[in-house]
Amino acid sequence: MKVKTSESYGAVIITLKGNVMGGDDTKNFNEMLHKYIESDKKNIVVNLKDVKFMNSSGLGMLIGGLTTMKKVDGNLKLAGTSDKIESLLIITKLITIFDTFKTVEEAVDSYKN
Repeated sequence: MKVKTSESYGAVIITLKGNVMGGDDTKNFNEMLHKYIESDKKNIVVNLKDVKFMNSSGLGMLIGGLTTMKKVDGNLKLAGTSDKIESLLIITKLITIFDTFKTVEEAVDSYKN
């Protein structure tokens, strides 16, 4: 899994690319979120547009990220979910706990309200 970050209108955009399989990536993802929290950046958008595959450990990584952000009155929203990832979220009922958006722009805009 490759990770790229950027910022837009007060939101941090974390773009994931490749296969999201958990493991060491989970630790790195969690450390990254804590660095943003320390910088008082609590609005996170995870861009999944370039994710080809995600397993249960990858889903666990996202759930852990959401939990981490909620504990500090922040949020983590998903953007660019493919049909495959979206059906995974529906099947696991995680679609009910994540805010999902078709585009990164829509997700970032949702923080403006």
